[in-house]
Amino acid sequence: VQLVESGGGLVQPGGSLRLSCLASGFTFSSYAMGWFRQAPGKEREFVAAISWGGSTTNYADSVKGRLTISRDNAKNTMYLQMNSLKSEDTAVYYCASAVQSHALPARRIAEYKYWGQGTQVTVSS
Repeated sequence: VQLVESGGGLVQPGGSLRLSCLASGFTFSSYAMGWFRQAPGKEREFVAAISWGGSTTNYADSVKGRLTISRDNAKNTMYLQMNSLKSEDTAVYYCASAVQSHALPARRIAEYKYWGQGTQVTVSS
């Protein structure tokens, strides 16, 4: 199993970025997926999750209305569209795949089994 994030970078406050997570080595279309982030000196936290078919999503309150999770099962890829970025969004962003197939999109780290290496997002002027 491999999860590879891309799309991070430096952006000004109010700007946008689109993160991607390319999955391989498992049946991507059968598993819920999630995005998490970890800022320096802080614990890893939930950002957003999406069901295996893409019909159900789950967001942290701090990102609702600004970040949008989606997936393309034909491309084995999950996305995180990030708009109206704030300095507090600065973190390393990780994608993860659920432990069980066809599970609901969860918020707890323990519900996820495989993780990517992370991509840095820095929001600064």
